[in-house]
Amino acid sequence: MAKDTILRLILGDQLNLRHSWLHKPRKNVLYVMMEVRQETDYVQHHIQKVAGFFAAMRRFAEALVQQGHRVCYLRLDDPENTQEIEGNLKWILRREKAARFEYLLPDEYRLDRQLAALCERLPVSTGAADTEHFITGREEVERCFQGKKRYLMESFYRRMRKRHDILLEDGGPAGGKWNYDQRNRSRYDGAVKIPPPMRFENDVHEIVEMLERCGVATFGAIDPGRFLWPVTRDQALSQLDEFLQVRLPHFGIYQDAMAAGEWSMFHSRLSFALNTKMLHPMEVIRAAVARAEGSSGTAVDIAALEGFIRQILGWREFVRGVYWARMPDYESLNHFDHQAPLPGYYWTADTRMACMRAAIGQSLEHAYAHHIQRLMVTGNFALLAGVHPDAVDAWYLGVYIDAVQWVEIVNTRGMSQFADGGIVATKPYAASANYIRKMSDYCTECAYRPDQGAGEDACPFNSLYWDFLLRHRRMLEKNPRVAMMYRTWDRMKPAKQDGLLARAGECKGRLEAL
Repeated sequence: MAKDTILRLILGDQLNLRHSWLHKPRKNVLYVMMEVRQETDYVQHHIQKVAGFFAAMRRFAEALVQQGHRVCYLRLDDPENTQEIEGNLKWILRREKAARFEYLLPDEYRLDRQLAALCERLPVSTGAADTEHFITGREEVERCFQGKKRYLMESFYRRMRKRHDILLEDGGPAGGKWNYDQRNRSRYDGAVKIPPPMRFENDVHEIVEMLERCGVATFGAIDPGRFLWPVTRDQALSQLDEFLQVRLPHFGIYQDAMAAGEWSMFHSRLSFALNTKMLHPMEVIRAAVARAEGSSGTAVDIAALEGFIRQILGWREFVRGVYWARMPDYESLNHFDHQAPLPGYYWTADTRMACMRAAIGQSLEHAYAHHIQRLMVTGNFALLAGVHPDAVDAWYLGVYIDAVQWVEIVNTRGMSQFADGGIVATKPYAASANYIRKMSDYCTECAYRPDQGAGEDACPFNSLYWDFLLRHRRMLEKNPRVAMMYRTWDRMKPAKQDGLLARAGECKGRLEAL
């Protein structure tokens, strides 16, 4: 082995075939990839998440070899695998007599700190490179809001639009508005048929059998012969094309809608491909703009296009910036001091609440739920019930195939649970059954009554909503976006107030049985 051998580590969410590292094979460079218990076990994961990451990693490694790169790939059951990133790197460095170690900057804080600390101890020269994936740098959001307690995504988003010349006309926003969110809040009315979810039917039998043999604890369902998620860049590009041609024209108006039996709706489900870096966010944005400007296919209106781009150029980049600005303190924030355990039906979907049964059930079946199901059903309920943010974080990080900490924790602990006290959200996303009834058909098949607040048949969301507001009145009543609800409460007759609080007490006392 050459004395100038360089070991380069590629993590499981760094599958960027177009990275500058990979433009030309070099005989003195060995790429290292590994499946380790360090990553399968730090939280309990959905079986589809583990299988999806491992399948994508293996296909990526195969692609590198086909391109002429040298690759050392450690499978989970490899007898030489120490099951830790550091342990494996040390023996590979010794075996190869490598002179240098390099890695791509991780997107998770714990791995970033681990690899930085490792480099200080290694007896070889070291270096780190950018993943060349994100549109902004780690520090962009912190610089944008320097000295401010609250970060406003909308102002960040407009800044990004201007910087990258996205949806601009004569220096202003296309169509005359920066944000068309008000046009993207319709209930699904059946006017447009929902297309069946795109499937790739990848075979992951070998991976699933290996996980079982190695005793990796997972949960959720999987069909190992028909794994539906993309595990190669070509498959991810096909999924992008299908979304642009079939779903994007209807995505805007129905993006907040929920419907029983429809787990995908008109959503792109590109988050797994994006978060593993098989796709670059700017190529997705440019493709969406090109589709809207094209002359063929169903027309894409500005509300649908802007709503989709806002999720990627705005929200996705924004939450990453918040993550790096606020870690590691962010992962311990608990603004409301919530302490309740996560109810067991988050792991089984065995609940009488139809909306929760649907959202959790599809999460267990497909390792996916769209943003409104996550925010306004499962997240909303956990907030109202006072569940500890640590438990909520662990569930969201484990259950969804697209969940990596930098994106999950800000969405969960910040947006959903308001545990950060308002760093990313201007108010808690708490809602009664009325919101769910408005945006879905779940309530029509529920054991509980969405129009009742008191009594054993009353929807738990209703009484728990008022209980949440009253528990935290001192913190929230001066918030202009919440103050009106306190005025509504104060106008209620005492008998109605007593009934709501009694029902809330019952629900909290038998949370597991709801």
